[in-house]
Amino acid sequence: MRKLSSLASRVTPEIQNLAGAINTPKNPQFAKTSILKPRENLTQNSIESSTGAFEFKNSISTPKPHISAGETKFSSRPIDHRYFAEILSRKDWYLLLNHEFKAQRINLNPQIAVSILHNQDKGLAPLRFYVWLSSFNDVLAKNKSILSALSNAFFRKGPVLLSAELIHEVKNSGCSVNEELLCALIDSWGRLGLAKYCTEVFEQVSYLGIFPSTRLYNAVIDGLVKSNSLDLAYLKFQQMEVDNCVRDRFTYNILINGVCKAGVVDEALRLVKQMEGLGYSPNVFTYTILIDGYFNGKIIDEPFKLLDRMKAKNVKPNDATYRSLVNGVFRSVSPCEAFDLLIKWVDKEKNLPKVVYDSLVYCLCNNSLPEQTSAFFRIADKKGYVPDSSISNIAITCLIKGVDLEETCRVFESFIENGVKVDLSTCLIFVEALYKSRREEKGNKYLYWIIHEGLLTDVFSYNMVIDCFCKAKMMERALEILGVMSKRGFPPNLVTFNTLIAGYCKARDVNKARELLLMLFNHGFRPDVFTFSSIIDVLCQLNRISEAFDCFLEMVEWGIKPNAITYNTLIRSLCICGDISKAMKLLRNMKVDRIQPDVYTFNALIKNYCKANKIDKAQRLLMSMLNLNLRPDNFTYTAFVSALCESGRFSEAKDLFASMEANGCKPDAYSCNSFIDALVKTGRFEEAQDLWLKYKEKGMDLRTIPVKYSALVG
Repeated sequence: MRKLSSLASRVTPEIQNLAGAINTPKNPQFAKTSILKPRENLTQNSIESSTGAFEFKNSISTPKPHISAGETKFSSRPIDHRYFAEILSRKDWYLLLNHEFKAQRINLNPQIAVSILHNQDKGLAPLRFYVWLSSFNDVLAKNKSILSALSNAFFRKGPVLLSAELIHEVKNSGCSVNEELLCALIDSWGRLGLAKYCTEVFEQVSYLGIFPSTRLYNAVIDGLVKSNSLDLAYLKFQQMEVDNCVRDRFTYNILINGVCKAGVVDEALRLVKQMEGLGYSPNVFTYTILIDGYFNGKIIDEPFKLLDRMKAKNVKPNDATYRSLVNGVFRSVSPCEAFDLLIKWVDKEKNLPKVVYDSLVYCLCNNSLPEQTSAFFRIADKKGYVPDSSISNIAITCLIKGVDLEETCRVFESFIENGVKVDLSTCLIFVEALYKSRREEKGNKYLYWIIHEGLLTDVFSYNMVIDCFCKAKMMERALEILGVMSKRGFPPNLVTFNTLIAGYCKARDVNKARELLLMLFNHGFRPDVFTFSSIIDVLCQLNRISEAFDCFLEMVEWGIKPNAITYNTLIRSLCICGDISKAMKLLRNMKVDRIQPDVYTFNALIKNYCKANKIDKAQRLLMSMLNLNLRPDNFTYTAFVSALCESGRFSEAKDLFASMEANGCKPDAYSCNSFIDALVKTGRFEEAQDLWLKYKEKGMDLRTIPVKYSALVG
């Protein structure tokens, strides 16, 4: 890169013309030394973009509108959460909170209280705030949204334990631990799995001046159910009679939920009958819990019958009921079976709510079933189903991956006709897929629709279009957008140039990448880690390793810290060239620069050692990898399995392959094909056959074993 001093003379006419067409403020002229030589007059304010790259923009001072004192009397300004955190960390927190709110600097309401609770970093802070709130406004303290936020805060920052010191602190403030606060604490303990602590505190509530009540029992039973302590929950359920606490519908629903989670539906039905005997008829929550319970017990038909019984008893199913039904079917049988079962039900039922269709589409897409998704939309269209934006985005993304693009076009156009707003990112993924499949006319059609609909509203949206063309390897079109966006009043930013440079680098056109780099300078931007990494990558791909290292060193001179991707590119290239010692030196440099290597860093080195049959050295690298809490992936395992096979250590190779799934790495087609090939090459045909059949039955797309061995697999 140090030899690129005469860039201006090598810029092609099209780039020169484009640069002139872009209307940007006049930038300072730079001496034509090395294009990556640091220049003092390029210092600007860095703003991190949504893509992770840094954009450099001149700071612009904008006048602030005048606001009178009267207009800001109550909370027109945002809440200063750091200020409240400081108050709640002090010993005199109670007095300070009183002063703050009595001065009416903030108009206290449920939203403000929830926001304060949600933004506390220390576990005691939410408790202190709620203790104060209970004395300041007892009615507000019983608000359901506040109590829910309180419990969530305890769960996130907990456990918050009721120590003697804490109780003494609360009493010294002139307050007490009330039932609402205790219920929120118990709920958090249950979610954290502290079943024993729940029961211990409950047994001593009288010391807090609180006496057992139905509500408190319900909180304890719910906490025990959440911590999977069903036996203790039953014990408290029986104990209610001793304390003269009446079991209500909530009590039964909580316990029914516990046994349904365990899949013990018969016991759940017994509790329902007992509840009915006490005069409490099952409500929508009871039925929804039972539907979940049936599916947990792998009972498929009963939930549909239960839904009919609900309607017969005038209990209207809610969204949660329908979601439980759809998700439960997909949980209980294979995705294809679930689709067949549910599509028959949908076709038979009338006036099903939208949530059924939404849930079905989500489950189909989540299970990567594009053909079934397409078929479902044909049926759903006839029933008047129109998805919302989020579901349409999920559906289009799924369809692109698996069905004919003409079918995706049909679904997309039906969305547009029905007024569905598909996100720009999804639209561009679709356009990119059309361009990649050489359907340029169709791609242009939808791109013009995007423009006509006014979806390109800022530099970020234009950058997305440029990225779309770069991914489709249509760099001339990407360059055209650079000119168009400027003419429309959207000057390019650093991300724009980084995207184009990366596109040309992926196309291995290093000259065009350099020309874009010059434009980047001429628009007053500094290259960042993404700029350098793209250029280093293309130089490595072209086997110009020396120039890549020059660029790497110049990057450091600019004061730009390389990241793991930069190091990985160089390490991988050195491994390909066989210079393992220099690659290992770079790995040590990463440690010095406090950049943690990732699994890709180690894979390149491990693969190199395994190819050289230096398995011991590869194993030492694996130990270093595990010490950094990095989990080996399919490439790591495959390198070791192949090396062990080549060394004749088949028993070890087989054991290692078998251990993959137990260690959280599910074998994929790459690892299976590699192992089968290694077994075939070494004459272990029967083992290769067994492995091929095993994973072929699981639906894995495996290469056919060579013809001369085909008799082995029929």
